[in-house]
Amino acid sequence: MTQHSAATCDENLVRSPAAWSAVLSMSLCVAVLIASEFMPVSLLTPIATELGVTEGQTGQAISISGVFAVITSLFISGLTRRLDRRIVLIAFSASLVLSAATVTFAPNYAVLMIGRALLGVAIGGFWSMSTAIVMRLVPADSVPKGLAMINAGNAIAATISAPLGSLLGDYIGWRGAFFLVVPLALVALLWQWVKLPSLPPERAESSPNVFCLLLRPQVALGMASIFLLFMGQFALFTYLRPFLETVTGVSVTTLSLLLLLMGLAGVVGTYLVSRLLEKRLFSIVGTIPLVMAALALGLIAFGPSTVLTAILLVAWGLFGTAAPVGWGTWLSRYLADDAEAGGGLQVAIIQLAITTGAALGGFLFDTAGWWSTFAFAAAALGASSLLAVVAWRSTLKLNQTS
Repeated sequence: MTQHSAATCDENLVRSPAAWSAVLSMSLCVAVLIASEFMPVSLLTPIATELGVTEGQTGQAISISGVFAVITSLFISGLTRRLDRRIVLIAFSASLVLSAATVTFAPNYAVLMIGRALLGVAIGGFWSMSTAIVMRLVPADSVPKGLAMINAGNAIAATISAPLGSLLGDYIGWRGAFFLVVPLALVALLWQWVKLPSLPPERAESSPNVFCLLLRPQVALGMASIFLLFMGQFALFTYLRPFLETVTGVSVTTLSLLLLLMGLAGVVGTYLVSRLLEKRLFSIVGTIPLVMAALALGLIAFGPSTVLTAILLVAWGLFGTAAPVGWGTWLSRYLADDAEAGGGLQVAIIQLAITTGAALGGFLFDTAGWWSTFAFAAAALGASSLLAVVAWRSTLKLNQTS
């Protein structure tokens, strides 16, 4: 087959209706992955009681999935660089099914942790390849829309996973709650099996060392901005519940409603930002963290007011969930030649940022008060905005000299 005919086949493949169906199957898988990751938050007590361990030990079920997600995201591109990406993605979906089944029927703590480690592998691998695969499934000008679809599933799942897990745990037990993940994961797996086209590796000769990407100044600046963005975002988001209960003084029902509204606003935000990214990429990735910093300061000033706090949190959901779409689009444009390695590095940095933000935010929350956590979040977000601007200027200079 000539290069011209191969390119024509690729173009026809990209423009086929099945490509969007494949993106939707990935969105469903992401939603199930994120729901599975955060579901233990509301089920720690019953899990610990039945397995005979402490709640602190059970909480490590969340940490271990994050650790394995980081490890997988850093090395999976190199380890699978000669394999069809369709098979690799389906393998991660199969790991999700196996993880849910393992956790559901775990006879002891050790097996539970094995199941959660499998989830971490699925999360790290799936997320790290998602941008690169969307780039091959849809036309270049539709990549932001494809990434927005995937992040919409992320927004909904991150919002409803904890309250839904608590509700299901009360009615069918924690094992029943985790078992419901199995059929959803199977649907995503079968959907991908039917709709994902063959995606042969494009650059088997590329370096498996993702850290080499940081030698490019614009990449290092962009990744630093991403780190500060997610660190600031999760320093605040992790401690929203105690803030809302003790400062704003809302009931559990109102709290759940606010979290739901944040998630719905996030879905809207991903849709709106996908329509603006074509011409305003750096304006968006630079402005969003600055707006979020202002919202964090607004929560400090108006925290006791339920109405104002609700407005600020809806705005937080609107902008916060849209931010990953912007940086995913940045990755697809400026690391198009190393999208898989760049995706792995980005996922590792995000996971590290979430862990760091939650840890530092918790330390400040306990030692200096809730306001210090929110002020720290605002400072990190402001710095993220500044670095995004510097990354933009670095990219402009690079384009001028090339």
